Amino acid sequence: MVYVLGISCYYHDSSAALLHDGKIVAAAEEERFTRKKHDTSFPIHAIRYCLKSQNITIQDVDVVGFYEKPFLKFERLLYQHLQMFPKTFKNFLTSTPSWLHQKLRVMKKIRKELRYKGNVIFINHHMAHAASTFLASPFDEAAILTIDGVGEWTTTAYGLGEGNSINLMKEIRFPHSIGLLYSTITAYLGFSVNNSEYKVMGLAPYGIMDRQKNPMYKKLRKVVEIKDDGSFRFDLSYFKYHYSDRMPSKKLCNLLGGPVLPRDADMGEREQNIAAALQLITEEAIQKILTHIHKVIKSDNIVLAGGVALNSVYNGKILRTTPFKKIWIQPNSSDGGTTIGVCLYIYNTLMGKKRVYVQNDAYLGPSYSTEEVKAYLDKNNIKYTTFRDRQELIQKTTDLLVDNQVVGWFHEGMEWGPRALGARSILANPSNPEAKELLNEKVKHREKFRPFAPVVCVDDALTYFDCDDPLPEPTDFMLMVYPIHKKWQSKIPSVTHVDGSGRLQSIRRDQNPLYYDLIKAFGRKSGIPILINTSFNIRGEPIVCTPHDAYKCMMGTGIDYLVMDKFLIKRASNPKDMWDSEKLAQD
Repeated sequence: MVYVLGISCYYHDSSAALLHDGKIVAAAEEERFTRKKHDTSFPIHAIRYCLKSQNITIQDVDVVGFYEKPFLKFERLLYQHLQMFPKTFKNFLTSTPSWLHQKLRVMKKIRKELRYKGNVIFINHHMAHAASTFLASPFDEAAILTIDGVGEWTTTAYGLGEGNSINLMKEIRFPHSIGLLYSTITAYLGFSVNNSEYKVMGLAPYGIMDRQKNPMYKKLRKVVEIKDDGSFRFDLSYFKYHYSDRMPSKKLCNLLGGPVLPRDADMGEREQNIAAALQLITEEAIQKILTHIHKVIKSDNIVLAGGVALNSVYNGKILRTTPFKKIWIQPNSSDGGTTIGVCLYIYNTLMGKKRVYVQNDAYLGPSYSTEEVKAYLDKNNIKYTTFRDRQELIQKTTDLLVDNQVVGWFHEGMEWGPRALGARSILANPSNPEAKELLNEKVKHREKFRPFAPVVCVDDALTYFDCDDPLPEPTDFMLMVYPIHKKWQSKIPSVTHVDGSGRLQSIRRDQNPLYYDLIKAFGRKSGIPILINTSFNIRGEPIVCTPHDAYKCMMGTGIDYLVMDKFLIKRASNPKDMWDSEKLAQD
């Protein structure tokens, strides 16, 4: 037996993953345990979960892999400081101690914290991204594109995957980065970097999605030169991220017509057009890159990873705007997902072992038995009813959803990645025109412009969505946006975005039978087999992990019911003045 443990930490989305004889058997982000969104700390809780899930100790692990090469990354940071001195002096003083005392001492941390004496291997950041998508994909050969903010030096890379080998052929280096351009505009619009880029993507359709008509496109396009092969270069006078802890420069602010917006500012026409212009430029660059890759690699398969690969709006256009015919995307494409890549790269490529794993679902996190859930409810005197059987659970939940109740759904192992996919989800009726406003204001506490995702069984998808046929597997992970057929848009208003699109999640019965059957049952009763599926959390918090997290989230929001394992908990039966979340027993 071979066990490989992958670790990422100290930047954002710290995580751990565990491979057993070629298969990923557990993976989770540290934030889900600490309840600190995008937690950067050493993922000790995620590691403990991975080991416990297989009833092993760290001494059973053959190799530990880390998702980047810290000394190479530090080399890049020193180069930045020297090149831009004295502008970098203040930033150098504040950032260097964390490198000297923590980030460059990963090996020591692994040895001391885990008491591990075995092999530790450091993998190049973009190679970890590439492995996370190609080696987990169903393809024997494919072109590979990795695109994010920055790894050690690389911001964009492409190459070829064949069998268990990966050859990254070309790269674009820092400071030129589509990911950092997206983050810069995210910061300019008053949102948090490495957290809210998806909000800007959701805002973009409110603006003018036409290069000729959008007045901000011509302005923003001045900051980046994009060549026919997709390679790009920035005019760095518009940016500060290469020498400061701020991103937009004063010159960029002047170009866009005003200073950086404060947090929670209203998004008017100018801001909407800025978001749209950013999305247009991103799509332009990626489309040219992919077209060029196809000419070079001559494969009809494409796999993607890196934070920019979470741009689901463009993902839904790839097969229609490029020569590629099949696509796969790592569902956890940001830095958290690199730990799967680390495990697979060590096992398949470095060890030369045959590939035996295809990532068909994302339920790699902690799960809880019926006995564990019941013990939690009883210990805290929570009122609940018990479903007699599976059929009653599906029927009662269907009735609640048709009656426009908001339902927390807690089953299976917690999802790997940023999307809730039917294990830690909040479900609602998409035909209820008030559902979107209700969820945004009373449950999620988030911006009104943000859309909610529809979930549909894979065999019903083409009826409601103008999607690729056959449906690409990344739709299983909510990674692609498609137009909703016009005849249905008015009938499912709460999942229809302003441009008539939806960020589709498809579900196959073999992935999650209970979830699939619930959607089918809802369709039989309502006439439309689609549900609203949004992540089980509130703004600023990670997706729930434990029964305690789920109950606490329900009681602090407008969620009406919680269906957790075989138990139904009604919020109104557990008045808020009868419980203190800090005194609830969590185990």
